[in-house]
Amino acid sequence: MSEFTVGDTDFLLDGRPVRLLSGALHYFRVHEGQWGHRLGMLRAMGLNCVETYVPWNLHEPRPGEYRDVQALGRFLDAVREAGLWAIVRPGPYICAEWENGGLPHWLTGRLRTRDEEYVGHVERWFHQVLHEIVPRQIDRGGPVLMVQVENEYGSYGSDQVYLRRLADVLRAEGVSVPLVTSDGPEDHMLTGGSIPGVLATVNFGSRARAAFDVLRRHRPEGPLMCMEFWCGWFDHWGGEHVVRDAGDAAQALREILECGASVNLYMAHGGTNFAGWAGANRGGGALHEGPLEPDVTSYDYDAPIDELGSPTEKFWRFREILGAYADGPLPELPPAPAPLGAGAAVDLREWAALDAVLETLGGRDAEYAVPPTFEELDVDRGLVKYEVTVPGPRGPYPLLLRGLRDLAVVYVDGVAAGVLTEDDPGLKEPVAGHARVEAWVESLGRVNYGPRSGEPKGITGGMLHERQFLHGVRARGLRLDAFDAGGVGRVPFGGLSAEGGRGLYRGTVEVRGAGDAFLELPGWTRGFVWVNGFCLGRYWSVGPQRSLYVPGPVLREGANEVWLLELQKPSPTAPVLRRPDAAASAPGR
Repeated sequence: MSEFTVGDTDFLLDGRPVRLLSGALHYFRVHEGQWGHRLGMLRAMGLNCVETYVPWNLHEPRPGEYRDVQALGRFLDAVREAGLWAIVRPGPYICAEWENGGLPHWLTGRLRTRDEEYVGHVERWFHQVLHEIVPRQIDRGGPVLMVQVENEYGSYGSDQVYLRRLADVLRAEGVSVPLVTSDGPEDHMLTGGSIPGVLATVNFGSRARAAFDVLRRHRPEGPLMCMEFWCGWFDHWGGEHVVRDAGDAAQALREILECGASVNLYMAHGGTNFAGWAGANRGGGALHEGPLEPDVTSYDYDAPIDELGSPTEKFWRFREILGAYADGPLPELPPAPAPLGAGAAVDLREWAALDAVLETLGGRDAEYAVPPTFEELDVDRGLVKYEVTVPGPRGPYPLLLRGLRDLAVVYVDGVAAGVLTEDDPGLKEPVAGHARVEAWVESLGRVNYGPRSGEPKGITGGMLHERQFLHGVRARGLRLDAFDAGGVGRVPFGGLSAEGGRGLYRGTVEVRGAGDAFLELPGWTRGFVWVNGFCLGRYWSVGPQRSLYVPGPVLREGANEVWLLELQKPSPTAPVLRRPDAAASAPGR
């Protein structure tokens, strides 16, 4: 068995110096049927290692309810088969532009601190997930040569007792390979986020020498490593598509390697935020206390390997640089996945109103004194319908959804009255009593970075009519995972409404030559799409993303079932399945 250790200046594999040339590829953002191809692309680029996070909330949607934690083990087996090493970052917090930074919505206690209630949850989770990591360590014949403690903790806190507790739990559960932390190259971040006896690394996108100089002030000895070299970036709904010049990124990578450092490309291949798992950020400068900025479904990241798994100009630039550090000639690229044979329109023939969908798939309907949050209703991804009566008789006054997170479609006595947001939570027209108000509130993704991570969703501050709180609020949640495991089969569909409406649309698309594709939704406003029961994620007309990636393994020859949950205003134009070369409007293409 091999032994991987941390020397005074180098990583050592069986006593020999080794440089880690790693790339981030998250198993949960790539269809399992495509893992082998994407790992082959990493090797062809000149990498010898892959890094992945582990999203706790994906695998434990409710306390003690574990879902396919074994996927991590299967991925690590695929990594070994591909001839790569692995760095695993199990969190518990991961950021990653992922819903709530990977932390489950149901967590209690003071998050990311030594708080015993919170740490108790973490210890139970680690006990589960480490069953997949520990047997696959390099000293047991597997690919895992390093495990990270927390993630960029110095950007959040300074609880050294908490970090040491996590490290001790990892060791107690059998982690024998080196532990590592990663933080920004700033004094306060390294002071708060690193702990004695654990290798410290830094994250940045440029100015490697300056970043490593800061690291050396804190750690005079040990290997240098950039755990996250940001060679691209991510997009927000309503923003611009972000692109980093390939030549600029290549020069930054060259500088890292010229420093004698190891590197992890973030991202080598970004993939996709399937099933509505995209997170959100807060704008407003360094304190991240400003407006909500929800992340798009595509996690293309302007990475060297794009969302389709295709090489970009950045790939070829990086391959040229990395090839100089390889032991021999780099392997050829694996065969590209087959694209869709021919495009086709989706034939939508059935529809169920949103109320009918909620009645069939929603949680318990109950009345509350004040509006409950999504967390209180056990809704991770999805929406909540709130209903309240404005008593009367009374004159017209402003209606305000105080503390709204994130977006609400509001009806007064059954008539559409407005679309409200966190930044604009009041109706334009006053409401007189007696009136019945419905507010369908949607989460656009929980914050994954900064001091406002873990904040609740829904109407968090009450429903106000003038200055008076309205009580006796009925609420019912609808989780996205309610559409899984045959749930849609219970929905009472009827024929398409002539005028259209919010709700669940069902139809089919005929496929000739199943393969990678994009689904375009011209004129549709906002919602989610499933193909053959696989949730592609959120679409939204505000852009910049204009189409959704459909992995080839999801499609089959002949008829394919499509569900489309439209939450605001449908389009008379049918969605269209396109070949990849016909979807130039998607991010990164």
